[in-house]
Amino acid sequence: MTDGIHLSAGDANPGFALSDATGAVVRPEDFAGRRLVVYFYPAAFTPGCTTEACDFRDNLASLQAAGVAVVGISPDTVERLAEWAEAEQLSFPLLSDADHAVAEAWGAWGTKVVNGEERVGLIRSTFVLAADGTVESAEYHVDPNGHVARLREQLAA
Repeated sequence: MTDGIHLSAGDANPGFALSDATGAVVRPEDFAGRRLVVYFYPAAFTPGCTTEACDFRDNLASLQAAGVAVVGISPDTVERLAEWAEAEQLSFPLLSDADHAVAEAWGAWGTKVVNGEERVGLIRSTFVLAADGTVESAEYHVDPNGHVARLREQLAA
């Protein structure tokens, strides 16, 4: 369990090389020279995750215009991500971290409270990487409602 890992501004990003919904491998280096939002969410096709993903989808043009790219990471399989991307018309990379090793490395896997009960699982988290790949900001236990609007304000997008 990785409850002790907590990334902060100025840290090096732990990296990843994960398959997207099409099977292509995506890495942070693919976005060098641009800011990158890396957000971790628990599961495709769930209400909070769908709200957040559709919010990113609906604001993607303004984020991209500000030089910001977006990737979402979850423990879902590539096949499940492909189904969800098609169902919700999600046009940014959704990455499969089925063994949650990347979530652990980023501190997005650990103890959380769900319906008053402690569980171990994916902690909804968002990281902004600067153009040089370092962590610009890190937020854990994110509320999906209004999250993208708060991020757009932070990123001036």
